[in-house]
Amino acid sequence: MKRLSLIGLLLLQVACSNEAPSLEVFTSVQANEIAALEYEKHGEIYNPEAVIPPQCYTKTEGKHNPCYVCHQSYKEQDRSNLMNDGGLQGSYDFSDVGLTNSWKNLFIDRSEKIKNISDHEILTYINQNNYSDLITWMKTDEWSGVVPEIKDYEYGAQAFGENGLAKDGSMWVAFNYKPMPSTFWPTNGSTDDVAIRLPKAFYQISSETNIDVYFINLALLEISILDLPHTTTNPINEVELNIDIDLNGVLEEKVTNVVRRPFYVGDANTISLGHMLYPKGTEFIHSVRYLGVNDSGDISVAPRMKELRYMKKHTLYPLSRIRQTYYKESKEKHFENLPRVSDFQDRGIANGFGWMIWGFIEDEKGDLRQQNKEEQFFCAGCHKTIGTTIDHTFSFPRKLTGAKGWGYIDLKVLNDAPNKGESMGEYQTYMSRVSGGDEFRQNSEMLDKWFKKDGSIHHEKIEAISSIYELITPSKQRALDLNKAYKTIVEEQSYIFGREPMLSKSTNIFKEVDADVSPLQKEHRYAWDIRLDWDQ
Repeated sequence: MKRLSLIGLLLLQVACSNEAPSLEVFTSVQANEIAALEYEKHGEIYNPEAVIPPQCYTKTEGKHNPCYVCHQSYKEQDRSNLMNDGGLQGSYDFSDVGLTNSWKNLFIDRSEKIKNISDHEILTYINQNNYSDLITWMKTDEWSGVVPEIKDYEYGAQAFGENGLAKDGSMWVAFNYKPMPSTFWPTNGSTDDVAIRLPKAFYQISSETNIDVYFINLALLEISILDLPHTTTNPINEVELNIDIDLNGVLEEKVTNVVRRPFYVGDANTISLGHMLYPKGTEFIHSVRYLGVNDSGDISVAPRMKELRYMKKHTLYPLSRIRQTYYKESKEKHFENLPRVSDFQDRGIANGFGWMIWGFIEDEKGDLRQQNKEEQFFCAGCHKTIGTTIDHTFSFPRKLTGAKGWGYIDLKVLNDAPNKGESMGEYQTYMSRVSGGDEFRQNSEMLDKWFKKDGSIHHEKIEAISSIYELITPSKQRALDLNKAYKTIVEEQSYIFGREPMLSKSTNIFKEVDADVSPLQKEHRYAWDIRLDWDQ
């Protein structure tokens, strides 16, 4: 009803005018051609089901399955995530509102819109820094939330040392991880990076900052989240710290093996390792960026950010509370209740599991602004209740394990490692199951490059590549076009209609979903683990 009220307002304005309403006016209103920001201006929600991402409206034809990377069910003793939504691979368990696809930007072919944007114009734009001005603004009285400042963060890797530690002393640590299939592949529109920061107790011993202690605790966190018996870190002098990190009963001067123990070390030695749970106070910063591209066509992380996302664990709930919250969420979904989150303004939205989340996004001039309520609500779709995440995160569970994984994201040193329990490379498996290089099977460049004429995947060609960089980065022209297409969304400020820059007419996306039809036949539903087997 709220969506109709704004349309009704426009019709009332037409009715009260001196001129008779034309067919064009009614057609425009009927098509719901209302600027996105008008909804916020009038205090209305356009899409009450913004937590359902655009990818859920893919025409799967019963066999093309991108759904499995979000929806999974696991045994309770194996995971802290008890959502158990693997059944959604075989059911459109949407509310009545959700059956209609509200992401209308998916149906806009932007190939014409981008013709007036020159290559020089877009390259100039994406190489501008919009992060520093945001941090300056955050330090004013207009913002009361956390200020996630990292000096030179706009320049990506330059802000971090070889071990990933921020050079400015802020204790943020970047890590190298494998982007989630499709959505975060550069060939589909964006580059990104993630850094983590633990509370002060985790990088201090006797109230003094100690980087070795920090990296021991980060290794222990990796052990906890990935459920590992041990992992590696840069060489540690156990004698100086008086900490036996490999638990062999001997203090040695150069040790790289960190073995699971009940508690963290240093001043965090009273904090226990939770089972696949981050400790209270854990922070993540995630920048989503344009596609950096040079004259040679090399793809990199651009200085300009599309979005800056932040989350902090404000409360560590016991497993009983987590279980109860998942049960409540499942119950609400069963009765097709519309989703809800608590909005704490500058502190962010609460996902109900101990995390506060907020995001900034470009305004029409390209400056980063705070997302409005509905735009931020979109974030809850992935960081609240889907079955595959580990404590509501994606990137850290996909970190390159051990010491080699600490450092700014670099696709050129990552191989297509398989998921736990599988043998074929993850991306190769995904492309085989989806029959394309994106959820919508519309990335023509990926289809031309990695698929045969009969539609089957070119396994031998993929297995011959040296890194995932070759597999998931676009050509120079596609990168420029994707940047241009997204910029038109920025100029429209139409994020609530979808953030995907479509370069062709959509053919594999539903406008309406038939809930009586199963998305996927049983033989095309898959078990999957977000974690990777890097040893293979």
